[in-house]
Amino acid sequence: MTNANYSRALIFSGGNLGGWALSRICPDDYLIGADRGALFLTRQGRAPHLAVGDFDSISQNELDLVRSAAAETLAFDAVDKDWTDTELAVKEAIARGFRDIVVIGGLGTRFDHSLANVHLLNAAAEAGCRAILVDEHNEIRLLAAGITERLEADSQYPYVSLLPLTPAVTGITLQGFKYPLTDATITIGMSLGVSNELAEPCGSIRIGSGKLLVVRSRD
Repeated sequence: MTNANYSRALIFSGGNLGGWALSRICPDDYLIGADRGALFLTRQGRAPHLAVGDFDSISQNELDLVRSAAAETLAFDAVDKDWTDTELAVKEAIARGFRDIVVIGGLGTRFDHSLANVHLLNAAAEAGCRAILVDEHNEIRLLAAGITERLEADSQYPYVSLLPLTPAVTGITLQGFKYPLTDATITIGMSLGVSNELAEPCGSIRIGSGKLLVVRSRD
């Protein structure tokens, strides 16, 4: 089967995973397991189309289990590789032609890895891809200038926060929100965009310049 048979790449990373993550899988998703994420998929009876990483967080027996289940496995040396397992998975998804990428389990107890994975949203955007980070409590995407992001009210993620990824984001306009903005500017360190909510069934976000993280979340 070619990638044309799949609508998006779903990457399971080694962060916080659980039963909620499996509910994100659609029949036409291309499943990529990054290191321990591949083991999670395998143990849940969802064979990865691709398993990738250095696999230093699982045992040899567990790796053998992954290899037997996955359609394809790309193993890298833990010392010689220059990228995290999640970044390797994102790079593979991009190289295989996917333009819609969802990273599940990219957020966890390691803040450095979590922050690095947030930055992967920018790398994906620069490659012409739309990427989203998802966990049980958060959904994070990147908005660039000239693009209108439309959000529907979602009881699972009722809060919407806006955080600049660039030093400043200008021309921020919110419609359909409890706290609307018109042509506003938010710079790094400002909390102006934190914890907003939709006031209507559908809202929109548009910016004039910069790059903006849109974080939908729940407690």
